[in-house]
Amino acid sequence: MGVRKRESAARLKEAKADLAFAKLNNCPTSPRKMRLVADLVRGKKVNDALNLLKFSTKEASGRVEKLLLSAISNWQQKNEDQDIETADLYVKEIKVDSGSMLKRLRPAPQGRAHRIRKRSNHVTLILGENNNTQS
Repeated sequence: MGVRKRESAARLKEAKADLAFAKLNNCPTSPRKMRLVADLVRGKKVNDALNLLKFSTKEASGRVEKLLLSAISNWQQKNEDQDIETADLYVKEIKVDSGSMLKRLRPAPQGRAHRIRKRSNHVTLILGENNNTQS
């Protein structure tokens, strides 16, 4: 491993030190449906996001809620000296990427077959802190 690559990796690690994030890999929901839920909570404060997800009727909202709780727990692990109520956490970034695809065949009329693509996705959630609080 080269010196430059090692230095850039160290800089990237320092930049991630103050962020709390959680990842959900190979979630068996289509990315399009998951993005609808992700767009609901993007940029929202943590409490507002949890309320939105708890009362949403979409199936993907349960998975995103669990992911958000995991990210909050990760933030608490990194910042044991701070209180979560005074931290003013918000969903800084939520990203939904497509995952692997299961391909199946379904019989169709006249001896043909149609391909069925069962999609999955990867969700990355990053929490940030609002430091510009006004008293």
